[in-house]
Order: sequence, then structure tokens, then C-alpha cells
Amino acid sequence: MGDVIHEKVHAEVDEDFVVFLVGMRINKPWRVGKWLPPFLAMPRLLRRLEADPDSGLLGYRVVFSPREPMVVQYWRSAEDLFRAATDPEGGHVPAWLAYNRDSDLSGAAGIWHETYLVRADAYETSYRNMPPFGLGTVGRLAPAKGTGFGRLVADAEAVERPGPTEV
Repeated sequence: MGDVIHEKVHAEVDEDFVVFLVGMRINKPWRVGKWLPPFLAMPRLLRRLEADPDSGLLGYRVVFSPREPMVVQYWRSAEDLFRAATDPEGGHVPAWLAYNRDSDLSGAAGIWHETYLVRADAYETSYRNMPPFGLGTVGRLAPAKGTGFGRLVADAEAVERPGPTEV
């Protein structure tokens, strides 16, 4: 994972990128045979994508919780993500077909995803007393100057912000 960086830093990414969140919710924990196969499909898919430098997967982080595991993924482009999702030789299509065939109607687990297209100049990050994390694992880490709002908005002084008593 890396050493803890004590300074306040932020991630710099020069190109547009995609953040893809994907997860499942285990609705019926006792139906292990229905939710375990799609649960186990994700690590296999991630290993396959990691092994292929042309896949477009820049990095990911698995987030565990007892009933709602999820993966935060960073992709080079939406085209790369959609190509991986629809490649009949890749791991996603067989896993999705198996879920639809074997698990979907049981309601034992729900599957979800969210896709965000991010412009290279339209995000903000901040890390302090952290090892490289999140977008900081796929971009460059640089000293964070000013405020997060100032880094997000090119001309922060020209933007009206609500005061502390305004809602």
C-alpha cells in the first residue's frame, strides 16, 4: 500500500478519466449458493483486467462491508470500460449471464453500478497522514496548496459561496 505521507497532498491527473462504482447487496445471506458466485466473479475479473495493460483499468479499491461489498474503479476512458464490459471473451459477460440465469430471480443479491465521466480539470482530492489512496494511486501526488474549493474552481474568488448563516 505504501508509506504514510504526512504532508497534505492532492492527486493530479492530466487526462479525463472515469470513476466506476460497482457492488452488490446481499439481501438473503442464507442463500449463499445464489450470491457467492457473482461475489467471487469480481476478483477474477479484476485480476484479468490488471494483467492487461491495454484494458484501460488504471486502478481500483475493494471496499468490504458485511452485506454490501463494492469496488471503486478508475478507468482511462468510458470506451475502455464499455469494451471490457461487453467483451465476450472477458470475465464480465459470462459472470453477468450467469447472474441473470442463476441468481437474479431469487432476489438473494442485488447488483448495482454507477459511472462518472470526470474531466481532468473538474475534480478535487485531499490526503493527509495517508498512504497513496484512491485517485492518488493512479495519478501523481503533489503538495496541496490553498483550499479544496480553490483547487476545484479555477477562479474561486469570482464564485459566490453561501456564508455560514445561509442555507
